[in-house]
This record gives sequence, structure tokens and C-alpha cells, in this order.
Amino acid sequence: MLNSHEDSKRLDYVTIGLTATADVVRMQSDGDRNDPGRGTAVITRTKTKTKKPSLYRVLILNDDYTPMEFVVHVLERFFQKDREAATRIMLHVHNHGVGECGVYTFEVAETKVSQVMDFARQNQHPLQCVMEKK
Repeated sequence: MLNSHEDSKRLDYVTIGLTATADVVRMQSDGDRNDPGRGTAVITRTKTKTKKPSLYRVLILNDDYTPMEFVVHVLERFFQKDREAATRIMLHVHNHGVGECGVYTFEVAETKVSQVMDFARQNQHPLQCVMEKK
């Protein structure tokens, strides 16, 4: 059994070496109750990991009525795409039926889908924008 000074040094070393928190709990003394230097210590390690948020793809769906220029405008306005990137995505939507606008956390993706759908309705276009878990 270690004496109190060695025990203290060892616990300090263990506590400093941990990347997470460490709680030290003093248990019953072994033997003589008048000797506070001897006893048993229990170290519990608690590692906290923050879970990364799920990501969602925001997609634009092709239709036969929404003008290509309107889709480019939507990509520039709501997804901060430059003219070239917006045109590339719009052509992908036109040729393949669907195109990815970006990948965001749930709340951001939900907001962007809502903004695009509202803007399309205000401009009387049937453009569809959806989100799916990545």
C-alpha cells in the first residue's frame, strides 16, 4: 500500500494525464482510523464526446415549367453559388432530374428548403426543393 504522499502524487499524475474529467472518492481506511494517510481511492473516468449533428442534402428537383434562369437565381441567392457553379448545378438538374445544392445540418437544410419553396411560390413556379439525410 502507498503512503499518503505517494498516493497523492500518483492520483495527481493520473488526473493530469487524463483528457477527460476524473473524480477521486476516498473510501474506508484500511486498519487504524487514526492514520489518515492510508486508505483506498477510486478513480472514475468520465469521457464526454459531443455527437456530430446529422447532415442533410438539399436537392432541387427538375420540372418542365420552371425557367432555367430562375433555378440559377435560386442557387445564387439561397445557396451562395457563383454564376458558374449555379449554372453547372442547374444543368445537372435539367439532365438528371435532381441536383444537390449543398449539405447542411437539419435546421439549416430545413430553412433553405422552406425559403426556396416560398420564393418559388411567390414567383409562381412549381420548383420543388427537398432534403434527405446524407
